Amino acid sequence: MDASPCLCHEGPTRTGAAPMKVIICGAGQVGWQIARHLSRENNDVTVVDSDPDLVRRATDVLDVQGISGFASYPDILERAGARDADMIIAATYSDEVNMVTCQVAHSVFGIRRKIARLRAQTYLASAYSELFARDHLPIDVVISPEREVANAALQRLASPTAFDTESFLDGRGMLMGLNIAADCPVVNTPLRQLTDLFSTLRAVVVGIRRAGRLFVPTAKDQLFAGDDAYVFTHTDDVPRTLEIFGKAQTRQERIVIIGGGNVGRAVALALEQRTDRLRVRMIEKSRVVAEEAADMLDRTIVLNGDGLDSALLDEAGITSADAVLAVTDDDKTNLLAAVRAKEMGCRMAICLVNDPTLIPLMGPLAIDAYINPRSTTVSSILRHVRHGRVREVYSIGDAEAELLEAQVLGTSPLAGQKIRDVAFPEGALVGGVLKPGGMVKPTGETRIEEGDIVVIFAMAQDVPEVERLLQVSIDFF
Repeated sequence: MDASPCLCHEGPTRTGAAPMKVIICGAGQVGWQIARHLSRENNDVTVVDSDPDLVRRATDVLDVQGISGFASYPDILERAGARDADMIIAATYSDEVNMVTCQVAHSVFGIRRKIARLRAQTYLASAYSELFARDHLPIDVVISPEREVANAALQRLASPTAFDTESFLDGRGMLMGLNIAADCPVVNTPLRQLTDLFSTLRAVVVGIRRAGRLFVPTAKDQLFAGDDAYVFTHTDDVPRTLEIFGKAQTRQERIVIIGGGNVGRAVALALEQRTDRLRVRMIEKSRVVAEEAADMLDRTIVLNGDGLDSALLDEAGITSADAVLAVTDDDKTNLLAAVRAKEMGCRMAICLVNDPTLIPLMGPLAIDAYINPRSTTVSSILRHVRHGRVREVYSIGDAEAELLEAQVLGTSPLAGQKIRDVAFPEGALVGGVLKPGGMVKPTGETRIEEGDIVVIFAMAQDVPEVERLLQVSIDFF
């Protein structure tokens, strides 16, 4: 599996901080969220979809324009404003429509930035890496949801006691979502006191979800049992951070994957490439897909059958498994398979869930972690849309907040300033700063210099202000 989930072709840089004119093709879950993000940041957004109801939903709820029609048709793109558009994001359900849309956008309208979501793995094979060059199919950024989800699954497996994880700062920093249990050693302790107690710990609680509401804490806030805490920590301090928050770190040696499609196969391939020899077994309901997986994998045992079948789960060794990863294309199957696996003795369950309304069920069902393909894909697309020197973006929850990683430019309002002197919005908090000597835990006295890379947790409504503090140019061309 290619280590990178997207293919990028860089072009010239456009300066200035004017809003973008963006056409988003596809008003499904991913297109909707991208439109939601970009429109509330005062960009000129037009949504195109062949389903009039989806277009109507977008225009009724969001501050966007809508065009009903096939995104690959030149006349439809012209009506959407392609003549003077800065960017087009092709996120329909059809790979071929997305590719043709980018071709038309380039050849007919000269749109300079083109992003396409492609699902079929054959398009991403290294043997065909020149396919998306400007002389062929001119796509600047190719997003693979399956690879994004597979990478997210591998991160969840690497941090089995966290319900959410994401890597930053070239692997030096880690965001972890941790559920606070009643026996957590630091429960009911003000965050300021945590800093005093663990002065050498490079970890910051950047967000707390309590009773369904996500907020950025102050030094006076405490962690209570039942909270979900988002903690940003130095990678080297992950074991100590987990210990302080009452999470035992366990080694994953026996893993069962339910679902042998693109995601399941990508995860199994990555696990096979690790130096520590893991025992991985896969269950796939379709005989054809199971045979394809068996041909592709060397050390993974593939079983053909229903992942909800107790006898088959027992044959796969679920009773002694360290983790089960349920990644079929059906949310309910994933939920039920995860619950059954846990009931049969599996230590950890990770679930693929497309429907965000099902996520609140994770706690009551005792499912340890989940992966939302929409969030991972949205985060990947935003990474290539953001202003300034933004290097990474991770969407939190139902697009409630973002974690942004960005390089500080010399003319940025942050450059040369102590954090305490920067007018950050209330819903923003610096989680980490990467300096030439390494990552440091930010305090009010930390001075941010030109060239530093900062990681900032920001509530959705405060993202534009954070971007204003970061940007002096728009680097999306």
